[in-house]
Amino acid sequence: MHITITGNLGSGKSTICKILEDKFGFEIYSTGKVQRELARQMNMTTLEMNQLMCSDHKYDNMIDDATAAISRENPDKNIIFDSRLAWHFVGKSFKVFLAVDLNIAAERVMHDNRGKEEQYATLEEAKEKLFERAQTENLRYKDIYNLEYFNYSNYNLVIESTYSSPELIASVIMKEAKNYYALMADNNGQCVNTTRILLSPKSLYKDKVTKEDLTSLKDKIAEFSKLKEVPDIKVNARKEKGEYTLLSNEDTVKAALEAGLPFLITELECN
Repeated sequence: MHITITGNLGSGKSTICKILEDKFGFEIYSTGKVQRELARQMNMTTLEMNQLMCSDHKYDNMIDDATAAISRENPDKNIIFDSRLAWHFVGKSFKVFLAVDLNIAAERVMHDNRGKEEQYATLEEAKEKLFERAQTENLRYKDIYNLEYFNYSNYNLVIESTYSSPELIASVIMKEAKNYYALMADNNGQCVNTTRILLSPKSLYKDKVTKEDLTSLKDKIAEFSKLKEVPDIKVNARKEKGEYTLLSNEDTVKAALEAGLPFLITELECN
């Protein structure tokens, strides 16, 4: 299998890739390391490197060509592509996007050892720089490739990493990837246009569940507490400025929240 993993900055991509390597025997190809090393050699911050790449596309082309070649030359290897755009350049892959709340992402990168070019004095500075970098990258991808990086329909699986452990996320990715490759086999080896969005009930419902809710939903909570998989129930939400507004199935989300379910399948409207 070839699995391409991208997502929000600070979403835990590298950690999850390492788990997939250690537990499931995948090889990792990381373009982020290539880019950070290039920035270090040129005595730039990662943001400055991104801005340079906006005006000089030769660096993008170098990374893109190398990514596509790795995929073509290793069709029988299990490879994880830890890369912003490998989902676009790898011919056949299971495409994963990791989503995360910006506040949690900032906390994570504050404690990561990413070199002096990615150190932040305060949490607010980390949030500001992460947001700025994401906007810069998104504009660059739109300009060079005419891609909408944050359009979830580009991916086969969108999974939230805000509240779940990397180990759980890695296991869900593997299960979803196996299901996807089974669908590909049924489709004569051709890619399948499917998107599943798995969001945390904690992100979908921010209010406190009342005592009345606990009483009226006790049967559903008990049912959900027995589940070992994501229930085959879809809820609807709207995403705007990184926040989710629940549009349907509020009782389902409340019950899932109380039962401790990590994810719910979500149909998402984006503004």
